[in-house]
Amino acid sequence: MKEPLATLSVRSNQSTLSRSLHLALFLAGGLWLFAAETASSHVAQGVADRLNLAVLDPLLQQGTLVLLLLVGFTALDAVATRHLDVRSANALPQRPTTRQEWLRGAALGWGMLIVAVAPMALLGVLHPEVWLASRSWGLALLSLVTLALLSLALELAFRGYLFQRLIAAIGPVAATVVLSLVYAVLSSFRPNATSFSFAVTFALGVLFCMAYLRTHALWLGWGVHFAWNAAMGVLLGLPIAGDGNYSSLVTAAASGPAWFSGGYYGPEGSALSLVMVLAALGVLYRITRDYAWEYTHPPIVPMGYPVTVAPPAAHTAMEDAAAAQPAPLVQILPATPTRSSTLPAIDEHLRTAAGNEKPD
Repeated sequence: MKEPLATLSVRSNQSTLSRSLHLALFLAGGLWLFAAETASSHVAQGVADRLNLAVLDPLLQQGTLVLLLLVGFTALDAVATRHLDVRSANALPQRPTTRQEWLRGAALGWGMLIVAVAPMALLGVLHPEVWLASRSWGLALLSLVTLALLSLALELAFRGYLFQRLIAAIGPVAATVVLSLVYAVLSSFRPNATSFSFAVTFALGVLFCMAYLRTHALWLGWGVHFAWNAAMGVLLGLPIAGDGNYSSLVTAAASGPAWFSGGYYGPEGSALSLVMVLAALGVLYRITRDYAWEYTHPPIVPMGYPVTVAPPAAHTAMEDAAAAQPAPLVQILPATPTRSSTLPAIDEHLRTAAGNEKPD
């Protein structure tokens, strides 16, 4: 399964850029990220206030942020490569396995959260309440769309263009550590964050980075991220990184020690989640074997100058000596033998038979 020629062309152009230029593009992209975050917040608040629909504020903010990130990162990539390609710049390639990658990631994210929360449910430290009013269903649908945009925005910001540029500048391992650390540090400013929440967020950052490295796309990581958040906030009614505004159908409170249940921060502050995410690294590696084989081999980029290597002198001398010798004579014998046989007895028999024949 081959990549489109346009994608290979963009990658070839990117491979010719220096490490310092990649690092400069990463820093410029980081500045654009913070500017887009601020602008999207103001735009969403202004539109929601004008429509008198505060409930739409998170949806509008995440949708605006996704749009601004796509536009800004694509523009930076076009300036550097002289090629305009939204999909390639933001690691969202169009390929036959797109839907399969997203669904496989969603299954992994769903399973991770269920397994991490199962011990809490079995020990009775979760106390859920169910709300089945019609408005609750509408809010749940709104939460799902908002979480889909939120998870896409985070993947674009931390595993898309910036991650690609940092990989080209300092290598995949260092880039994974740096961006996962930044991702965890930013999460530590959220309400009710703890040391366990920092560790879980760092591990999640490594998992999402690994999803990109194994597929060279965001589809799988986006699926994992969305399902993890949706199962946590909408299905189980638990806080998502300290934010409990996504719980409408189910609201749940967790008792017991914070290191076990996550407390007010939610499951992302639980030691159980840390163990589950570390185990999921091995699962993700196994389920992406086919994608790694198809999509992660670097393209062959022709570079340098054509070089003609002369044959060894001894080889040339042998060829010259063979050409100087006259061609050997070859004697061609007639196809039909002049004698009837090479054995005297057979010749005598044939003469006798010819003499005994009577003329007509």
